[in-house]
Amino acid sequence: MTKRDYYEILGISRDATPEEIKKAYRRLAVKYHPDRNLDNAKESEEKFKEVSEAYKILSDPEKRRIYDQYGHQGLEAEMGAGTGWTGFDFDPFKIFEEVFGRGDVFGGDIFGDIFGRRTRTRERGGEPGADLQYNLEISFKEAAFGTEKSIEVPKYEICPTCKGSGVKPGYHPQICPACEGRGYVEVRQGFFSFSRTCTQCQGRGTIIRNPCKQCHGTGRVKRVKKIKVTIPAGVNDGSRLRLRGEGEAGFGGGPPGDLFITIRVRPHPLFTREGDNIIIEVPISFALAALGGEISIPTLNGKVRLKIPSGTQSGKIFRLRGKGVPHLNSFQRGDELVKVVVETPVNLTLEQRQLLKRFDELGRNNGQPKVKEFFSKVRKLFR
Repeated sequence: MTKRDYYEILGISRDATPEEIKKAYRRLAVKYHPDRNLDNAKESEEKFKEVSEAYKILSDPEKRRIYDQYGHQGLEAEMGAGTGWTGFDFDPFKIFEEVFGRGDVFGGDIFGDIFGRRTRTRERGGEPGADLQYNLEISFKEAAFGTEKSIEVPKYEICPTCKGSGVKPGYHPQICPACEGRGYVEVRQGFFSFSRTCTQCQGRGTIIRNPCKQCHGTGRVKRVKKIKVTIPAGVNDGSRLRLRGEGEAGFGGGPPGDLFITIRVRPHPLFTREGDNIIIEVPISFALAALGGEISIPTLNGKVRLKIPSGTQSGKIFRLRGKGVPHLNSFQRGDELVKVVVETPVNLTLEQRQLLKRFDELGRNNGQPKVKEFFSKVRKLFR
């Protein structure tokens, strides 16, 4: 069978740099890794080997030079007849680990992060529990000043009968005869040697012959747990809290997952929020705006008196310092912004109409400076 061109396998040009070769390998190795293609593992495994083979040759300057000059036959002749096309044995999975590293690019355990928990089970002796999500609705004031809530979360917890072992009390798990407790088996095909998760014990290294009756050998039972949640002052709508270890229990001694709580804040009938400031619109009468006076303003801590100067215009904003929302994890607070809106009277009586007309006549010369200024600009513009 004719072997494919290595450059074609990696999808690179013949003058590709070492960085381009490595980049192409990384992309294809992740794509075809057998642990990521469990439904089509055999075909993916062959492509994974092919990609590893191409990278092993092209990443070595001397082997690449021989291949570029003489092709596959040149490599076989150089390494010695009868020893295979390369003349050396290598593990494609070892190459994968060498290129990526255990904490490279993807963070943490590369096999656990990319290919799921199956490989992580083998390495750590247990499968981590799943993380859980919970939406918690609180009031506007509870978000501002913090609160404590009790929630009920349905989740899997460690079985109290077998303590998570999955084994009936009085019995013990047995060493898996297929992998001898390693959780994986060595597979050798030609010059390739690699390890695969043991299918008999699913990577755990042990087999349960006498399963616990309460959890049926899983080591976990479904329960509803009451959890107290402390909401810090200053949280906003959409904030997320993380409770470590409050997710579902792991398998086979694996660590529990985490519980993520998303805060949903109910709208307030009077206040809106902008950062740590709160905003309120307060309607005032035409007379109060013109003459001035005092009004009672609601805040998060009760009512305060606010002085309205005479001649206050609609849309004027007054600032009440320190009456807003506390800064998250701080003793400082935002402000309350009071926007006054002058309400135009409606449903006027005949007497009120007459008084307003008289008022308007008396104030045309000096009682409405903004109106006078506006029409003065208009006249200058259209001269």
